[in-house]
Amino acid sequence: MSRPHAHREFLDHLDGYIREAKKILDAWNVYSDEHTDLDGWPYDDHAYGLRQQQRDADTAAAFENLRAGAQHLLDTADAQLPLVPAGTAQTRWIYQLGVLRDALERLTTLHEEWLRTRDSLLADAHPGTKVFDAALAEHHAECWSYLDDWATHGHVIGEINTAARHAPSPLAPAPTMRPARATGRTAAARR
Repeated sequence: MSRPHAHREFLDHLDGYIREAKKILDAWNVYSDEHTDLDGWPYDDHAYGLRQQQRDADTAAAFENLRAGAQHLLDTADAQLPLVPAGTAQTRWIYQLGVLRDALERLTTLHEEWLRTRDSLLADAHPGTKVFDAALAEHHAECWSYLDDWATHGHVIGEINTAARHAPSPLAPAPTMRPARATGRTAAARR
């Protein structure tokens, strides 16, 4: 797979993740509004907790398509940023890239920790058992805010990509000003 093709595919995964995470969060917000009192306290703590676990698990599952390309997208955005003309660049981009970078580092650490935990659990427990499922739910809960950072700020990568693609090439010759061609009217007016 060529590098530009891979980059386009990773951008598509990012767009898909952002759309899916928004749907998941919108559904969660509707559920939360309907199942909490005016102060935000759940009517049924157990049911609310299970629904929150589902939100976390669904968001984590949606991120899996993006996980392999996330670092590439950040590296490419960092490389593209200097190509964007100063008048086009947004000051928030640096901050948002930092949020995404920190979130990805944390997600990577949490993923590695989960793999170690999962491997140790598999000796005694398997998916579907209370012990395994509780550990997985805890892992998803720890990841959720970082996944939400990617859903909230991930669009910056596409913005930078678009701005860099539309930026003039540094290798292109500078535009030259050609004198306006005299038309019949302007030539007559000069006489």
